[in-house]
Amino acid sequence: MKLAIVRQKYTPFGGAERFVERALAALRAKGIDASIVAREWQGDMQGVRVNPFYLGRTWRDAGFARGVQRLIAQKRFDLVQSHERIPGCDIYRAGDGVHATWLELRNQPADAWSPWHRYTLAAEAAMFRHPDLRAVICNSRMVKDDIARRFGVADEKLNVIYSGVDLDVFHPRLREERGLGLREKVGVGETASVILFVGSGYERKGLPTLLHALSRMTRRDARLWVVGRDKDEMRMRKLAQTLGIDDRVLFLGAQPDVRPFYGAADVFALPTLYDPFPNAALEALACGLPLVTTTTCGAAELVTPFNGAVIAAGDVTALAASLDALCARAPTMRGAARASVAHLDLTSMAAQLMALYSRLS
Repeated sequence: MKLAIVRQKYTPFGGAERFVERALAALRAKGIDASIVAREWQGDMQGVRVNPFYLGRTWRDAGFARGVQRLIAQKRFDLVQSHERIPGCDIYRAGDGVHATWLELRNQPADAWSPWHRYTLAAEAAMFRHPDLRAVICNSRMVKDDIARRFGVADEKLNVIYSGVDLDVFHPRLREERGLGLREKVGVGETASVILFVGSGYERKGLPTLLHALSRMTRRDARLWVVGRDKDEMRMRKLAQTLGIDDRVLFLGAQPDVRPFYGAADVFALPTLYDPFPNAALEALACGLPLVTTTTCGAAELVTPFNGAVIAAGDVTALAASLDALCARAPTMRGAARASVAHLDLTSMAAQLMALYSRLS
């Protein structure tokens, strides 16, 4: 079987890209001839470049979509699985969720005037209603229910397949192997609580809410480590200064290897406004970190009182209280956190994908 996986720009830091990387390795082990279709990519992967000229992101996305549609028409692949909103693909992986829902939750009047948002909304609706769409891979039940409600996609086309996580790479033993050494290097004592945030898109993933919550925690020894690159980093640094917590917040930028940070942390915080199901949450749980997230994050589907907490997005008071409680209980929650993702190994993910491809071929 020849499979094309479409992602416009492949970088090593994005959640969708990490899914692709894991899926490709697992699928090739099963004999699938899988290729990346992208404008550009990093890494030693087999790929097809689709890179038409553009000015601005609306032209960029529309031009890439037309290029992929021409590739689909050539029938060089048995199945085309897109991670971008492109009408005419066989399979769409809704790793970015539903754009219409994101705009509703974001609630910015200026978005209605944006050519890019209007294009994306139109492409999304056209893709879900296109007769050639044979299956949608949803990375959470939240996303599945949302797509069914908004676009009337038949239930038999909607497949919930959680992302897999390498349970040998992401493991509680990172605490001893790499985490304690990093804490010592940074100058964090054994008793201080380290709260970890991983992600780009600070606003969407709730970093402002997290900074406000840190300032309201009763535990004054709690530290926040922020891993990820974002254009708003300077604004977040200034917010931390205004709140008087800049001495307890460490901005670490994008990291090619996040494992030492998972190993060093006590709690993982992702108070996102909207997130279909972030890979970072899976990795953190696999490393034994209790998770606090929101009702509008797909990762909430794995959270119980034994491995974390779920709050409403933007609720600073609830987030501060949850962080205090999780920091106090973190050592006793590590086993439950790990157990909550024990069934989401890469082999299981590959088996579910293979079953879907076999059904469609």
